[in-house]
Amino acid sequence: MTPYRVETERLVLRCYEPEDAALLKEAVDDSIEHLEPWMPWARFEPQPLDQKVELLRAFRSRFDSDVDYIFGVFDDEETRLLGGCGLHPRGGDGSREVGYWVRADSIGQGIATEVTAVLTRIGVEQCALRRVDVQVDPENERSLRIPRKLGFKEDGVLRRRLEPKEEGGEWRDSVLFSMLASEVAASPCMSFAYEAYDVIGRPL
Repeated sequence: MTPYRVETERLVLRCYEPEDAALLKEAVDDSIEHLEPWMPWARFEPQPLDQKVELLRAFRSRFDSDVDYIFGVFDDEETRLLGGCGLHPRGGDGSREVGYWVRADSIGQGIATEVTAVLTRIGVEQCALRRVDVQVDPENERSLRIPRKLGFKEDGVLRRRLEPKEEGGEWRDSVLFSMLASEVAASPCMSFAYEAYDVIGRPL
């Protein structure tokens, strides 16, 4: 079962609620320049608050329907959004892809590494996945370090796999990393502890 809420020592990862729209808008608006080189959706920012509300309603609907699992990454008091992440269905049955972004003023604090490690553990321990993937633009050196640090295997380069950075631009290559379920227990992911809860707050 995919948790709706995950707690680590310093972070809360949870399914978005529409009332998180203001926190999301503030985080994205303060990070557009930082996000634009890597996140194609950033070129449509800033968006009005009402559009963010509808976006989060859509995220929640897809989460509830077991279609796609998109989490907000909050500080431990849940008063500030530090980024976003997800377990996305891009690799076929039995696998999920970890995606992540971190707001501009919170980079360099290991947040993306922690999020990737915890979601990898959750994918295997809670969702019974066979493998977890990470895709990274080969030009994004900071992001490339994350799966390598956590013990993911570099499967290769997928040509023209990622969306263009700008309207009408070329599709981008992707470096594909993977970790099999059998590899997680011996990986650095295990150094990141978490507690997970279902939709009504029961521990998993």
